Amino acid sequence: MTPHGLLDGLETRPSQVWGAVRLVPLVRAEAIHDLRLHPRIHDGAGVVDLGRGQSYCSYIPHSFVADWTGDGSPAAAYGTQLTDGRPEWEIAGARLHFHRRMARREARHRLRFLPLHLALEGYLALHFGGPAVAWEQWSHRAVRQGLSPRVEAAYLGTEVPGLADALRVFEIHPGQCGVLIHLADAQAAAFVVPHPEDYRTLHPTLLQDLYGDLVHHYATLMPPVTDFNARIPDTRIRTLADLRAAAQQTAQWADFHDTTMAAGLLDQPSTWQLARRMGRFTLSRFLPPFRPKQDNHIGEAITDEHGRTVYLKTFRLSENQVRRGHLLTHLAAHDWHLPATATALGLTEPQLALRLQTSGFAHLLRQDVPDHYRKQNRTKNP
Repeated sequence: MTPHGLLDGLETRPSQVWGAVRLVPLVRAEAIHDLRLHPRIHDGAGVVDLGRGQSYCSYIPHSFVADWTGDGSPAAAYGTQLTDGRPEWEIAGARLHFHRRMARREARHRLRFLPLHLALEGYLALHFGGPAVAWEQWSHRAVRQGLSPRVEAAYLGTEVPGLADALRVFEIHPGQCGVLIHLADAQAAAFVVPHPEDYRTLHPTLLQDLYGDLVHHYATLMPPVTDFNARIPDTRIRTLADLRAAAQQTAQWADFHDTTMAAGLLDQPSTWQLARRMGRFTLSRFLPPFRPKQDNHIGEAITDEHGRTVYLKTFRLSENQVRRGHLLTHLAAHDWHLPATATALGLTEPQLALRLQTSGFAHLLRQDVPDHYRKQNRTKNP
């Protein structure tokens, strides 16, 4: 079993490799029966009403519906109903679906939530209100509208080279309740569900998930990775003790997957935010500390009353996304005061203004401020 709290109760099985894609199965010794997940299919783009006049727009192919029981008795996922064919008068085209909230209770023991979008909305809402103090460097737009709108791009799983083939041909293990996805041996995503039957149903939805551009580039540009095969040298096996010792390779590979390959996800300190309580379960999302040039993962999880992970889905941020989160976190920590923030980051004010521009936050500054810094820089470097 893994020593990290995020994957407690799950065991890794030998990885399977297809090109630059490595899938590491996660198996539960005992399935969770009183919470079940099933998909609800949507037709593409969607708008989520977040309340207070705010909305979230994205490609939303499906939502997850969580059913649980109040007394711990088994719950059954009732699956997905699909229809084929449309009325003849309907115009072909993409329909826009409107959702109320990222996570919405539909019945006493049923919750509908948008997988991964709950975590992504937490990142997009990071210090969304903009400058808390109207310092003279900030534009009127920044003070009035803050960071609205925030836009981030991602790749659909079908666009990640090799992922579709890997998910199609790889074996699903008995008791498998999750998977770690590595692209060019870089941790890309983690997916965990309560029950093996849920995983078999939701396994194809990994192709409809969103993946960062760093993950896409790794899968596109990197060569095939090495398959880790445990080999038992038959010429050295003389007794059962020798065979038992040789079989320990499997445990060593599992420890390698847990402590080395997934360390960027499992070892990062995270800030957790409660989204919804569901009986003995809790739906939350988490944000990383935005460490430049390191792995940074956002995600969402359902945990039980003991803090064990029942459901998990993560998204690896690109370096540009990490840089934006790093900047916003430091600005907010210093009341959006440019000189104080520049000092904390070890930069000059002109360097901080340039970094804001290259990170996509140029509209937050009054135009004369970066113009002044550029003129000042030309004067110093004729």
